[in-house]
Amino acid sequence: MASLAISLTCAGLSGAQKSNPAPTAPVPAQILSAKRVFIANGGGDESRFESPQYSGGPDRLYNEFYAAMKSWGRYELVSTPAEADLVFEISLTLIQVTRAEGLKGNETAYDSQFRLAIREMQTHTTLWGLTEHAQSAALQGNRDKNFEQALFGIMFELRKITEPEKAAANATASPGK
Repeated sequence: MASLAISLTCAGLSGAQKSNPAPTAPVPAQILSAKRVFIANGGGDESRFESPQYSGGPDRLYNEFYAAMKSWGRYELVSTPAEADLVFEISLTLIQVTRAEGLKGNETAYDSQFRLAIREMQTHTTLWGLTEHAQSAALQGNRDKNFEQALFGIMFELRKITEPEKAAANATASPGK
């Protein structure tokens, strides 16, 4: 009887969620007002596998993320955490998947997860987290292309969070303008 009540309650909640979406929660003010950012290399666990999935070595994600942030120019990049308003920690996690659907024999695939954690310096509180997955591929060139797409995804989401007025303007702009 109790399970029936729980089922009915859950069904009611899921129905309510579909018709009345929750209002958009605010982006923490620290993210919007920050001027200086320290970029931390949260590492990549690529080295624990026999052959690397991506060219460029274990610091590729950190190096490319740093270059993308510098090119963007939204934040001043500083050389120590003490100088920063926020810490952006970028990391890569690889999860080995074997015998997944679509794989033949002993082929191995990887779920590559690019993770960006945004932390406030005074309290070390994580204010925001982003995760982007890079699609697995058999060929090195395709894996590297998927790496770039995942990094682009992280930067795209970061821009949406930190520049909400530009994201809103882009969403409402007509295609011809």
